[in-house]
Amino acid sequence: QVQFVESGGGLVQAGGSLRLSCVASGFAFSAYVMGWYRQAPGKQRELVAFINTGTATTYSAFVQGRFTISRDSAKNTVYLQMNSLKPEDTAVYYCNVRPAFNYWGQGTQVTVST
Repeated sequence: QVQFVESGGGLVQAGGSLRLSCVASGFAFSAYVMGWYRQAPGKQRELVAFINTGTATTYSAFVQGRFTISRDSAKNTVYLQMNSLKPEDTAVYYCNVRPAFNYWGQGTQVTVST
């Protein structure tokens, strides 16, 4: 069955960096557009960035220039390098295909302190 296992989150000070990883299984990873999403407390889940089956990437305005998405199809893994983190980036981060499957992993918590 479809599985997403996210990791790499943590507590970081504003201006710091984190690198998230997501290992996917149960579907033909290399054939899908992959995305990172996030959900902050009390807010709806939102799309952060996505990468097509090659290397073309798209970013939401609120992370443009700070975050970089990449993928390694040999490892069924998608990454999110997050630099210049801000307190408003605090959220649980998830990966999924785009458009998303109904199934979601547990996500990884990112907390950015002031």
